[in-house]
Amino acid sequence: MLNQIARPPVPVWHTEHPLWLCGFRPFFLFTALAAPLLIGLWSLFLATGIPLPTVAGGPFTWHAHELIFGFGLAAVAGFVLTGIPEFTDTAAFGAPAVRRLAGLWLLGRIAFWCSGLFGHSALLLAALAHLGLLGGLAAMLWPRLWRDPQRRHLAFFWGLAALIACVAGFYVDALRGVYPGRWLYAALGVLMVLIVLAMSRISMRIVNGALDEAGVAGVHYRARPPRRHLAIFFIAIYTVAEFFAPGERLGGWLALAAAAALFNLLNDWHIGRALFRRWPLMLYGVYVLMALGYATMGLSLVLGGSAFSAGRHLLTTGALGLNIYGVMCIAGRMHCGLPLDERLWVPAGAVALVAAALMRAGAAWPGVDSRFLLVAAGLSWGAAFALYAWYMAPLFLTPRADGGRGCEGVTAGNR
Repeated sequence: MLNQIARPPVPVWHTEHPLWLCGFRPFFLFTALAAPLLIGLWSLFLATGIPLPTVAGGPFTWHAHELIFGFGLAAVAGFVLTGIPEFTDTAAFGAPAVRRLAGLWLLGRIAFWCSGLFGHSALLLAALAHLGLLGGLAAMLWPRLWRDPQRRHLAFFWGLAALIACVAGFYVDALRGVYPGRWLYAALGVLMVLIVLAMSRISMRIVNGALDEAGVAGVHYRARPPRRHLAIFFIAIYTVAEFFAPGERLGGWLALAAAAALFNLLNDWHIGRALFRRWPLMLYGVYVLMALGYATMGLSLVLGGSAFSAGRHLLTTGALGLNIYGVMCIAGRMHCGLPLDERLWVPAGAVALVAAALMRAGAAWPGVDSRFLLVAAGLSWGAAFALYAWYMAPLFLTPRADGGRGCEGVTAGNR
């Protein structure tokens, strides 16, 4: 029999490449690669003063913008492009649409980074890229969310709408020459709400799976809506208060209320020894860090002191970072047709993220070497996502292990 002529490899930009099989693949890859790059540049800036891209608002705005509208937005896009079709039992989004959205994310990075060189034209291009990405996501998701008979997941659309408002506000202020930081803080609040929404869906499978594996009988985990809604309400109210009246004691009391609601939410998770398995414990840690972040900010506003920044970074470095890492570990494997990864690199990365959050928070305390802690926190945080990229990027760039051609989860025979 004649030897078959080997087909040349498909270029990565071609829609037939495995990278475009499912929306999470390019966006989780962007998230994992962006994290060590962004935090690495920021750590070098803190340690040596190396110049960062010149943008409206200065280096701190660049840092927060890229963490929220770069790293965070990529993770959100990957999650909703994969999760919403699963939640609504609809088909995966096509490769051409996913590729266009990925191109907009990249364009947003390039345009914003170059805005110091090219001025308002680059800022406007960055705004259009970010709004195009979020608007495209909202337009793609809306029909599926609305047609769901019970419309159980419509809150994700409103979360995207809130992010659109934050992006629009940020760039309007930047183009007007007004410091745009308030919109970044508002977007962080929206991301905290989206985390609670996403965790309520993911945790049902993860925690009950851990109960089954631990052989615990008669216990069933439920993410109870009243507790979840209370936490979302106070996070949202605090975010609004901070936007219109930053630094006021009223915001402090609302932040403390958000922390109390999050600690109350954790009562759902107290299901015995199964909680201490790696996957439930990782997700549990997200809520702990979020609650501590709001509690620290609240106490700082009510009692005074310099710990407000520590609380903010417990939300960003801690809750946001650990949530994105955990969700990418879970969804990235399962939607590549593989069971959850039980190797040591997964908890090692989670520990590195928690350590980074604690070091970054500790840098706000008087009498400590803040520069050392800031750089150490950045290196630890970036290392966790570099580790993720090392193990997971090959999966995103190759066909599914189970022969699947889309976003479907791991098959029963491959669990």
